[in-house]
Amino acid sequence: MKFRTAAIGVLALGGLFASQAAAEIPGVRGVNHIGLTVPDIAEAEAFFTDVLGCQKATSFGPFRDDEGTFMQDLLDVDPRAVINQISLLRCGNGSNIELFDYDAPDQKTVRPRNSDIGGHHIAFYVDDIQAAADYLGSKGVRTLMGPLPVEQGPAAGQSIIYFFAPWGLQMEAISFPGGMAYEKEGGTVLWSNTDPAK
Repeated sequence: MKFRTAAIGVLALGGLFASQAAAEIPGVRGVNHIGLTVPDIAEAEAFFTDVLGCQKATSFGPFRDDEGTFMQDLLDVDPRAVINQISLLRCGNGSNIELFDYDAPDQKTVRPRNSDIGGHHIAFYVDDIQAAADYLGSKGVRTLMGPLPVEQGPAAGQSIIYFFAPWGLQMEAISFPGGMAYEKEGGTVLWSNTDPAK
């Protein structure tokens, strides 16, 4: 169990201590949004708003090019791909979510796991991890083991639980109200939902 807890902490901080002198895009301010292609945009909107508490800002579309290569040139998708709708949502004090409803001749429906190349998840900071886990359970949301408190290593102080959207997208609830152990060592500190100026 100690190895697993330490390993999760290391994964959570992967790349944190990379060179602090690295160059950056001029004027970069942070992550603006995370784009997700979903199988049913109405279901996805409902999950993000009714279960996770995000707020829908707007929707627009469709976008297509029936003769040229605009979609391929702009987005690196099949030239005949169609974006039926894009919906933008605000999720508390963090990155926005951009939902895509696509049709494409070569569309794949296999969802990668965390261990697959291209695997991913979205983490939401919560103030009380047990309350979040109980809430997700009350909504019938599939969760994995946890909440798991990380007690050793640089990520000590955080607690996590993974859960799934109805279409299989893996997500995480994370909480570290007292900070994480690595913060006491100085150096770069991760952006915080609870203290954005930190």
